[in-house]
Amino acid sequence: MSRTKPLIIFLGLILIWQLIVVLTNVAPFILPSPLSVLTSLLERIEELGRHALITTLEITIGLFSGTVIGVISALIMAHFKPARSWLLPVLVVSQAIPVFALAPVLVLWFGYGLLPKIVMATLIIYFPVTAALYDGLRRTETGWLELAKAMGASNFSILWKIRLPAAMPAFASGIRVATAVAPIGAVVGEWVGSSAGLGYYMLLMNARVQTDAMFAALFVLAIIAVFIYYLVDKVLKSCITWQTESNPSDKL
Repeated sequence: MSRTKPLIIFLGLILIWQLIVVLTNVAPFILPSPLSVLTSLLERIEELGRHALITTLEITIGLFSGTVIGVISALIMAHFKPARSWLLPVLVVSQAIPVFALAPVLVLWFGYGLLPKIVMATLIIYFPVTAALYDGLRRTETGWLELAKAMGASNFSILWKIRLPAAMPAFASGIRVATAVAPIGAVVGEWVGSSAGLGYYMLLMNARVQTDAMFAALFVLAIIAVFIYYLVDKVLKSCITWQTESNPSDKL
C-alpha cells in the first residue's frame, strides 16, 4: 500500500486540476489542462532534457558542497568550544539574509554560469545540515561519554565511535530537509540570471505566454526534486541500519 500512495496522490491532484479547468472554464494561458501540459512535455522532451540536466547538476553539486561544509562546521563547533562563538553567528546570518536578496549579488560576482546557482544551493543547504548534526552531537547520551572516558578513550575515539553514530539520525533528518529545499537555490539563481536550466526555461516560456510549456518544465523540476529526495532517503536508511521506527506496526 505504501508504494501506491504516491501514485494515488498524484492521480488525485491531476483529477482536481482537470476539474478546476473544466468547471471554471479558465483560459489556457492562465491554467492549461493536464493533457496540454503532457502534450507540450512530449513535444519538447529533448529541449527540457538539456535544461533539466543543468538544473540537476546544480542541485547535486550544491547538495554535496553544502553537506560537506555543514559537516565540517558542526564538527568544529562540537569539538572546539572556542569556535562556537565564531561559527554560530555565521550560521544565523546565513539564514537571516534571504537567499532571494543574495541572488543578484552572486550573479554579479560569479556571472551567469553554474557557480552562482551552486553557491545559492549551498547556502540554503548549509543551515539544516549544520544545525541538525551539531544538535545530534551535543545531545549524545552522557552515560556513554562518561563510560568511554573512564575506559581511557581519546577524544577522537569518542567522537568517531560514539558521538557521530549517535548523531546520525538527527543528521539524516537535516540531510532530508536540505534535499527538499536544494532545488530552491538553483531555480532562484536561474530566475535572476542564467542562459540555461529549468528556471530559465520557465521564465522564457512565461514571457512568450506559452503556459503549457512552463508547466511542463515545472513538472520536470518536481520529478527531479522527488527523485533526488527518495534516492537520498534510501541511501540514508541503508547507512543508518540501527535506527528503528517507533511504531513499526503502524507502517502500511
